[in-house]
Amino acid sequence: MAARPAARSDQKIKSQPASSAWAQRFLLFALFFAGLMLLHAPLLRLPYFWDEAGYYIPAARDLFLTGTLIPQSTPSNAHPPLVMAWLALAWRVCGYSTLVTRAAMLAVSAFSLLGLFRLSRIAANLPVAWATTALVALYPVYFTQSSMAQLDLPAAGFTFWALAAYIEDHTAAHEEHRPWKQVLWFSLAALAKETAILAPLALLGWELLGHFVRLVAKENRWNQSRWEEILPPVGRRTRSLYLLFPIVPLAGWYAYHYAKTGFLLGNPEFVRYNVAATLNPLRVPLALGMRLWQLFGYFGLYLLTLAGGLAMLRPPRRESGVARPRIPLRMQAAFLSVVLAYLGFMSLVGGAVLARYMLPVVPLVILMWVSTLWRRVRYWKLIVAAVAIAFVAGLFSNPPYGFSMEDNLAYRDYIVMHAEASRFLAMQYSGERVLTAWPASDELTRPWLGYVANASQPFRVLRVEDFSLSQIDLAARARNRFDLALVFSTKYQPPHALFENWDAWQRIKEKFFGYHRDLLPEGIAQRLGGTIIYHKEMNGQWIAVIAVEQ
Repeated sequence: MAARPAARSDQKIKSQPASSAWAQRFLLFALFFAGLMLLHAPLLRLPYFWDEAGYYIPAARDLFLTGTLIPQSTPSNAHPPLVMAWLALAWRVCGYSTLVTRAAMLAVSAFSLLGLFRLSRIAANLPVAWATTALVALYPVYFTQSSMAQLDLPAAGFTFWALAAYIEDHTAAHEEHRPWKQVLWFSLAALAKETAILAPLALLGWELLGHFVRLVAKENRWNQSRWEEILPPVGRRTRSLYLLFPIVPLAGWYAYHYAKTGFLLGNPEFVRYNVAATLNPLRVPLALGMRLWQLFGYFGLYLLTLAGGLAMLRPPRRESGVARPRIPLRMQAAFLSVVLAYLGFMSLVGGAVLARYMLPVVPLVILMWVSTLWRRVRYWKLIVAAVAIAFVAGLFSNPPYGFSMEDNLAYRDYIVMHAEASRFLAMQYSGERVLTAWPASDELTRPWLGYVANASQPFRVLRVEDFSLSQIDLAARARNRFDLALVFSTKYQPPHALFENWDAWQRIKEKFFGYHRDLLPEGIAQRLGGTIIYHKEMNGQWIAVIAVEQ
């Protein structure tokens, strides 16, 4: 009974003329793009941040300048080239600049929101689609990633379009099946980032499990009616094989990469950091706990989870004597299979447990909670508005625990401080020998990243891993090899961090997650035998330039 209103909604969507549907999608895309451009206006000319500067922009620039799909100016990580090709195309048409880069990525973000809106409307209804899309757009991790030249958001966007096509194929009449649509979108998602192949494989596993359950139920003469609402539709076994097709273009890319570099999954250090060093039976449950927090609690998500969980205790609201419909259980099961695949895989691999890696599935969780609130709570819009306010607050205020600076506007503070310190060095100490850590080492040596474009002479950089006590002591022994030190906070350290005095937790973070504590500028200057000549702090971050006495 709950699925029938949703089916009528699907039929209404599909019965629209194709030209009218595409016109509506174009108008929605224009609306989303204009809104994103307006909200991101103060950020559009910022230089590149962290992994942007370290890999994705150099890789896209190599493609732009030389036409090569394999990066030359940085060791290849074997990431598929679709996003880098999109940036190279944007630069070819509009010229190379950070403004063009940010606008090109915002166009991808708007397209991703359009895919999410369409998926939400097919799975639920129009009010839920608007609320879900608005919350995802304001979710701090999605908001900051929208203008950044990285891979996870584009992969998420193509996954939303693929899931929408997959659900449509589930509900379509036999003569209207178009499996090539989901194959196309899943293939593009995998060519944006390789981990997006998890979604079609998870759906394939769910469909095979459904076939197995039906066989067992038939052999044991169980009542199959109670399973039909959650299992894939009958007769999908042959169409399930289409979910394997997105592997083909991804395998072709890896074959090409291996032929050109001799490495299948990227350079050895990349594989060691992201795969070999993470497969530890003690690390996996810790990473799983962090992934669950990123799904249900991170940056205000806990408010939505709490509200949705409490709403589950209430009966569905009734309209004209009929209970408001839920998202059909088989759709929920399909979403759950994708969520579980990401939870499991991202707990096994990935040296840094970054929240952006979960972007393909966090919006699915938001969709499920919003649909639950719409179905069961009278004033559900007020709850959605409160969560939206919490998301916006999370953009500007840092939480009382460590987090990646790219997950809210802390990344903007980082860029502003580094740009000002780099300009100080470029104006007064151009061409000097500078001790620093990555990514500032790239910021000082690659003018096209936007930090030292006006330097009269290139800097000569001596690189350390970080500014921990051991690394600074090593640098002090080579003091005659540099004249200045550009030191900065490589991690956000809350002033009153949770578990700050729990030594066991500190040791766990150091062993499994690369945690270290940076020395403060005064301590670094003392150990290097230098004087602080530039120092700035902003919202828990700091940067300093130290002149070293020879």
